[in-house]
Amino acid sequence: MKFNTKAIHAGQKPEETSGAVMPPIFQTSTYAQQAPNVNKGYDYARVGNPTRTALEKLIAGLENADECACFSSGCAAMDAVMKMLRPGDHVIASNDLYGGTYRLFTQVFEPYNIDFSFIDMTNPDEVEKAKTDQTRLLWIETPTNPLLRVVDIDALTNFAKDNDILSVVDNTFASPYLQNPLNLGADAVLHSTTKYLGGHSDIIGGAVATSHKEILENLRFQVKTTGAVPGPMDCYLTLRGIKTLHVRVERSVENAKHIAEFLDSHPDVDEVRYPGLESHPQHEIAKKQMKDFGAMVSFSLKDDSIEKATQYMSNTKIFTLAESLGGVESLISHPASMTHGSIPKEVREKAGLKDSLIRLSIGIEDGEDLIEDLAQAF
Repeated sequence: MKFNTKAIHAGQKPEETSGAVMPPIFQTSTYAQQAPNVNKGYDYARVGNPTRTALEKLIAGLENADECACFSSGCAAMDAVMKMLRPGDHVIASNDLYGGTYRLFTQVFEPYNIDFSFIDMTNPDEVEKAKTDQTRLLWIETPTNPLLRVVDIDALTNFAKDNDILSVVDNTFASPYLQNPLNLGADAVLHSTTKYLGGHSDIIGGAVATSHKEILENLRFQVKTTGAVPGPMDCYLTLRGIKTLHVRVERSVENAKHIAEFLDSHPDVDEVRYPGLESHPQHEIAKKQMKDFGAMVSFSLKDDSIEKATQYMSNTKIFTLAESLGGVESLISHPASMTHGSIPKEVREKAGLKDSLIRLSIGIEDGEDLIEDLAQAF
């Protein structure tokens, strides 16, 4: 079954009691049992809900995984994965990653004596140097947020397997339509379903898909024990959003390519970061492991100041100044003060995140309108 068909049908079937084509919203907290511990697969809604099950089966199908566990947010999904670790364990992660991930790692898990090395994961030698006898997890984000570096998933997951290290890929920026990390050797793949999977900026959610038994057992335990689960309405809206994932992302990517080319030739722009440009350092890796280059574009200004970036962003009329990404509408944001504001300035600058860096999430509007909006904002 090809992806465009899987996005609509993977793991799905008409609801048994009514024949409903779309899974109903099972708005219930508990379920009747025939006898103690004898039920029809559900006993309490924290542990499971039929609407959530439908969503989990669909995402598992898209990522070619045995199963998926859904959570109340992308951060909750990350938290569940990290709770597999124990004091003294070591994690290797990118030095250019989502600010919320960095905050979770450094402010929640470091105090519990879990160690982190934040490195340039596009350089295999850096990964090798960072490994210790206590390294348990390789946290891969690709393309990275917001510098859009592309990490060679196949190379790093082979390294992880050779050293008995688990590998997890945050696939939020690419979506399953453009990249399938499990096919490239990853043990698990994570999504903020808030973004491309939901696709309409109206839900918060997260998911982890895997065929790895140890990871899956841990995720199910966390679902039951810590209870950071999505409600049935959010699951339903995400299910509905995924039905159009392929057509939305395809249109957004088409727009992003033209916008990246426009920005790359503009005299006020210092650098454009987009894997689809041949000048991108990991362009060939992106060609190898992605179906297409994504709909996220970042660029910095020749006048590298927060003031200039702020002035520019306030001038757009179609692009909305807002956090998040992956919706049908185009968004513009300033990572240094918004999504990555929790990362200390010296750490941001060391990773290459400039004060004037602007991040675009390209939507499905008319591409010419978007370019005209960016042009007039200068």
